[in-house]
Amino acid sequence: MFSTSRSSFRRFYTTLKTKKPTDTFVLSAKRTATGAGRNSLGALHNMHPVNLLATVLKDVAREHKDQVEDVIGGCVTPIGDQGANIPRLALLKAGFPETVPGVQINRMCGSGQQAVQFASQGIESGDMDMAIGCGVEIMSRVKIGADANPEIFKNMDPNVKMEYSFGEFPFPLIHQGVSAELLAEKYGVTKEECDEFAASSHEKADRAFNAGIHEKYITPVRVSKKDENGADIPNSEYDFVRDEGIRVPVNREKLGTLKTVFRKDGKGVVTAGNASQISDGAAAVLLGSRQKAQQLGLKPQFRILARTVVGSDPVHMLDGVIPATQKALNKAGLKVDDIDAFEINEAFASVVLSWQKVLNVPMDKINIAGGAIATGHPLGATGAKLLGRLMAVMEHNDLNTGLVTLCIGHGQAVAMVVARDEL
Repeated sequence: MFSTSRSSFRRFYTTLKTKKPTDTFVLSAKRTATGAGRNSLGALHNMHPVNLLATVLKDVAREHKDQVEDVIGGCVTPIGDQGANIPRLALLKAGFPETVPGVQINRMCGSGQQAVQFASQGIESGDMDMAIGCGVEIMSRVKIGADANPEIFKNMDPNVKMEYSFGEFPFPLIHQGVSAELLAEKYGVTKEECDEFAASSHEKADRAFNAGIHEKYITPVRVSKKDENGADIPNSEYDFVRDEGIRVPVNREKLGTLKTVFRKDGKGVVTAGNASQISDGAAAVLLGSRQKAQQLGLKPQFRILARTVVGSDPVHMLDGVIPATQKALNKAGLKVDDIDAFEINEAFASVVLSWQKVLNVPMDKINIAGGAIATGHPLGATGAKLLGRLMAVMEHNDLNTGLVTLCIGHGQAVAMVVARDEL
């Protein structure tokens, strides 16, 4: 799948030939399977966020716990069960030495990837040799927006500026779903395109699990089956290892009849079927410098080439992935055609399709193993989860380069470029 043009190979190998002791490599990436998060019946609902993240941290670090110099964790709704600095509590519960620090961050839907990027920046600056970027969100226990000013979620009209408790604001603060509709209108994305993309996401995700692509990247979580009230059924434990949201075979006819949510006139493109699923999950990525990996005798396969975060229009807030992708590629010295596989978060199908239309990315390079429409979007964990999935896809298909990007509320986006490399 990698472009075989002479110029593409030249750019790729020119980028990799410069080797520094502080180059960042992914030493390990783990995630839980993603649980349904709309009610108490999901597999992970009865897991406390601290315990869930601890399970993944223990698996990703293994014998290197005492080598880790920081654990940076994303969580988008840090209140209640998700308050009180989950990364620090989780690493201690996972058996890390008390000398290992932890910090919780919130860059909304980009939090998990931002945690990885902060860890990578710490390593490349020479401040650390090994760190973890991670994230967790149990949306069935802590509802989205539970920590937010409720006024922000009231406005469904991009033409209206509301008065907020913090006074006047220069932009109308609107729901992300409204922004997804604005993008569809701006970039010419149809409901039929969104529905077909959603159906494909489920089918690709199912094929990926059946092919065993994710096996080495998923941490089994011991859970119990639930009764109709969400209580654990005694003596019904099993290893949870498959994302709950995947639905096959896809009923395209039914998918097409779902009503749009964010247009008062009943028009538009966004439905419950072509938007990401509310979910529970955790993910973690262990990063190390080139020199640290060499000292430990490790043989990592993936190197982080470039990272970026951008701000964008806070009304058309979800198309920040376009400039973020372009900026990350520029930093890596690569072009769109040089990338073999793209992971773009499927917050809404219209976001991915708008990005695709602008950058002209071949559809067969996008979310090869499905995305959040099928596999869910546990907000604080998704960024770290997508990096692991990208590497799983690259490894399975013997691909060289990949890019992962996520849109973020209020107009931001993160993007990262990775490549196969050796020490």
